Amino acid sequence: MWKWLHPYAKGEATFRLLGAWLPWLSGLALILVSVGLVWGLFYAPPDYQQGDSYRIIFIHVPAAMFSMGAYTGMAIAALIALVWQIRTAEWAIAAIAPVGAVLTFVALFTGAVWGKPMWGTWWEWDARLTSELILLFLYIGVLALYYAFNDARTGAKAAAILSLVGVVNVPIIHFSVYWWNSLHQGATITKFSKPSMPPEMLIPLLISIAGFLFLTAALITQRLRNEILKQELHRPWAMQQLGVEANNGVQ
Repeated sequence: MWKWLHPYAKGEATFRLLGAWLPWLSGLALILVSVGLVWGLFYAPPDYQQGDSYRIIFIHVPAAMFSMGAYTGMAIAALIALVWQIRTAEWAIAAIAPVGAVLTFVALFTGAVWGKPMWGTWWEWDARLTSELILLFLYIGVLALYYAFNDARTGAKAAAILSLVGVVNVPIIHFSVYWWNSLHQGATITKFSKPSMPPEMLIPLLISIAGFLFLTAALITQRLRNEILKQELHRPWAMQQLGVEANNGVQ
């Protein structure tokens, strides 16, 4: 079942595959994020209760979704790294963690900005807010462990273990609004039979979510390519690739 993964256990094969994906991911991210945000921030109608302040949802919701999605992907990479000892999966942990941490910070910051006019405060120790903050600390912890050891493999294994342990926080974030008495609102777009938003708000939000999906993928792809080059710098193909990129930069 896993035979298709074997060629990509080699850094060079993964590097070249990601290089083929990167322009498409970047292009789709640029188009979709631009369309979604311009539509949502400037052309969607104001909310009948929240007025224009709700517009931060077009950034907050995608960032929050993919802060959790990135961590789930990192946990999957950690499982592959621990079970099958594939080094590119270890490097994927280092590539995903900073992107996920930034998304989590953006989700927390935009949530605070949104919460001030809605709740009258920048922060509450609400179940969802607190579990999202824990997610940020988990990302930071994974990065700290990854680079804390002189032996890179030891650091990668420690980071992989924390990634797997911490993934239990992801369903807690998602279901916190149902399990506890939460200030945070419940589902708005997952109720497809009867969504809580009108189409003129829902469509740009869905476009923004799609754009953040490709943006997250593009950032992780670029970071993983950089990590592979750094780890494989002693190999001739990596030195040759650096030479090609340097020449292109000069030109």
